[in-house]
Amino acid sequence: MASSFPGARGLCRAALALLLGAAGFAQTAQAVYPDQPIKLVVGFPPGGGGDLYGRLIANAMSKSLGQTVVVENRAGAGGNIAADVVAKSRPDGYTILLAMSGNLAVSPALKPSTLPYKVPDDFTPIGLILEAPHGLFVAGNSKFPDARTVLATARKRTLSFASTGTGAAAHIGMEMVKQRAGVDMLHVPYKGSGPAITDLIGGQVDMFFATASPLMGQVRQGQLRVLALTGAQRSPALPEVPTFKELGVDVVVTQWYGLAAPAGTPQAVVKTLSEHLSRALEQPDVQQAIRKDAAMERKLPLDAFRRYIVEDIARYKSAATPELLTQIAQ
Repeated sequence: MASSFPGARGLCRAALALLLGAAGFAQTAQAVYPDQPIKLVVGFPPGGGGDLYGRLIANAMSKSLGQTVVVENRAGAGGNIAADVVAKSRPDGYTILLAMSGNLAVSPALKPSTLPYKVPDDFTPIGLILEAPHGLFVAGNSKFPDARTVLATARKRTLSFASTGTGAAAHIGMEMVKQRAGVDMLHVPYKGSGPAITDLIGGQVDMFFATASPLMGQVRQGQLRVLALTGAQRSPALPEVPTFKELGVDVVVTQWYGLAAPAGTPQAVVKTLSEHLSRALEQPDVQQAIRKDAAMERKLPLDAFRRYIVEDIARYKSAATPELLTQIAQ
């Protein structure tokens, strides 16, 4: 019977060959990722702190992947514009985001209705890059010798603290310190660290609460002193500076940076990016560049990074008192 249908056997063989060929082509196509430059969208102008970290990782991953990772600066709205661009990009692994605590934790926690994207729904986390602690800074000649004295004084009279903007990660971090230490302080927002530091040194404000890494130069020069840092443990770059947690004020929120892709990006592609990010963070020159200013690299890939983001959003939500939300809305 079979011999009477030679054409059928030929058709079966041809169909099988086509199927095997298609499978082989699919495997080959997947294996060659990335076969074109990858765009890393950064929510800072060139030269800013986050931009420097983005370029550091882009350069290291370019070498590891054998394909260029190009930084595209999309500054504005505290990094939310960059996040929106990536959330709406094709999920093919060729457009990724320098995610950070501001656009993937603070904004989603405190003003989700104003965002054109949802976290974590609209993103596929690739991995955490680093954490930089926030610090309580005073002028080099300040009368406050340590953070305990600041907190004790704040319980007797109102002190003032500067930040680089209402609703920014550092501002919310200091609001957490206030809540958990049981003190009240006057918030004085500035447009940037430059004018805030000028007024701090001039005595117009008592303290400045900000991400520590960009201010390490002024600390080394003696213009500023840092009295306490956020984070779960002391910074190796500042081993003499206590954490707020050590002082009985359980505030561990940090300024963090990581990588994220649009939701729907193939898992194999995300895994490739995550593996090469881990390789980048193992490079001594990358570690040195991160650690020199009190930050610390931290490998936390894929689902672990997703859980980290969700937990950080919850921490910021815990600080969202009606008074704070009113400040942010103004």
